[in-house]
Amino acid sequence: MRYWERTHSLSMAAEASIVRNPPFSPDYSDMTSYRRIGTWLGLALLCAGTARGAGPSYTAAGIVNASNYAVGPFAPNSVIAIFGVGLARDEHKLVDADLVACTSSILAARCLPLELNYVRVYVQDQPVPLLYVGPAQVNFLMSSMETAGPVKIRVVTEGITGPEIVVTLVDAAPALFSMAGGYVIAQDVKGNLLTSDAPAHVGDTVVVYLTGLGRTSPNPAVGEIPNYAANMLAIASLKVTLDGTAVDPSLIKYAGLTPGCAGLYQINIYIPDGAHNNPEIQVTAGNLPAQTGLKLPVQ
Repeated sequence: MRYWERTHSLSMAAEASIVRNPPFSPDYSDMTSYRRIGTWLGLALLCAGTARGAGPSYTAAGIVNASNYAVGPFAPNSVIAIFGVGLARDEHKLVDADLVACTSSILAARCLPLELNYVRVYVQDQPVPLLYVGPAQVNFLMSSMETAGPVKIRVVTEGITGPEIVVTLVDAAPALFSMAGGYVIAQDVKGNLLTSDAPAHVGDTVVVYLTGLGRTSPNPAVGEIPNYAANMLAIASLKVTLDGTAVDPSLIKYAGLTPGCAGLYQINIYIPDGAHNNPEIQVTAGNLPAQTGLKLPVQ
């Protein structure tokens, strides 16, 4: 039985006991009925307190990009984190058994769930896919169908709704993933992780991972784990620099979805002649400021 159903039943029972057994006697001679009334009321109040609780609590400052923890704006199909209090009863990390069959994908695929551990996140009053829930953090995937403009976000935990927060969506808001040493997460074309001990070289093509490239063609269904490549639609606004020097667009071989991963994108870049050792890499789209301080392992 659900919390709110149990609470309602106990409350009704308490009211019925009061109606059927009012303590009319001045000396309260019917103490059995009186004690029963008190017991029912106590249980009803106890369960009501459990069910209603304080609810999830968070602010606009706690809604950030899950890759670099920067506040918005965000892009469609981005991985976003919400930090707060009372967001879930306990931790639940996404596992294979949580995945569900997609109902609106182009090809047969699996999708992320819309609920984990009695937690849902709503964008524009529609549930969105979840990747992780815990008492202090929830990670979700912004709907791939949303377009640029303001959207409303709220967390619902065990039926209790948290505050509604308005955030801004843009066509693309690139955010790189980083690892120890201040390096961006990148691989060579064979899938080997690039590090200071195993760097790329001039003339290599590297794969840089990020989120926030927005809608693609074809565009995945909401929460879909795509098994195909798809180019970002806002490619004309994309700019990559190495130590402040713009990479020629012809050297950007691909920018779009990473097959097999929901919300993950990649940019395939040919390292040009003259690239410095461990250059700072920046990726921007439109007029948004670039993420700074990350290096690409190159020697």
